[in-house]
Amino acid sequence: MKTIGLIGGMSWESTIEYYRVINETVKECLGGLHSAKCVLYSVDFEEIEHCQAMGEWEKSGEILAGAARSLCQAGADFFLICTNTMHKVYRQVQAAVPIPLLHIAEVTADSLAEQNVTKVALLGTRYTMEHDFYKQRLQDRGLTVLIPGQKDRKLVNRVIYDELCLGVIREESRREYLRIITQLAEQGAQGVILGCTEIGLLVKEADSPLPVFDTTLLHARRAALEAMKEDLKGEIK
Repeated sequence: MKTIGLIGGMSWESTIEYYRVINETVKECLGGLHSAKCVLYSVDFEEIEHCQAMGEWEKSGEILAGAARSLCQAGADFFLICTNTMHKVYRQVQAAVPIPLLHIAEVTADSLAEQNVTKVALLGTRYTMEHDFYKQRLQDRGLTVLIPGQKDRKLVNRVIYDELCLGVIREESRREYLRIITQLAEQGAQGVILGCTEIGLLVKEADSPLPVFDTTLLHARRAALEAMKEDLKGEIK
């Protein structure tokens, strides 16, 4: 089994979900007392969020690159950035180490293709919704990406940072998210990407008027399957 490297802490609320899903997937596939081989480097999210707010993306990239080097030295065979937004510095972080970085948007695009979804709604931080680093990955795979209007983008972003990243789950916020998803469905979206690793704490498949593509679950499960490829004798695609 390969060793999975995780750059977490952005926020730690969703990093817990990564660890849970990875180990549940290994248990499901291998049975017995099997669990995943993981190395976790958890950053201080306050420092990262400050870089985001100030537009200091290169500085935040340096922090994550340092984390990636530590994972590599600790024996990770490949690694994940356990957040959507910080894939903005994907190239900078990948360039720092010789082991591969599993891109969350590529994993999500694979799942969308499997479900024959071509037009998809995207919810996430304002950086993920508004900047090209994430949407372009999806568009390069032939997907049409819909995002909320400006007022609703501010609401989605506020709930992420002021509530979900602090472990606060509010029914009022759930209703607002579902309202936004419904509006995007009316615009032709065939599914919705929960493009922030905390949104899955608030919106569940059973709640949504659209099929849900929870990036935390997709990313973590793919990592586990990638780690087990040899144990499963190449059965995993």
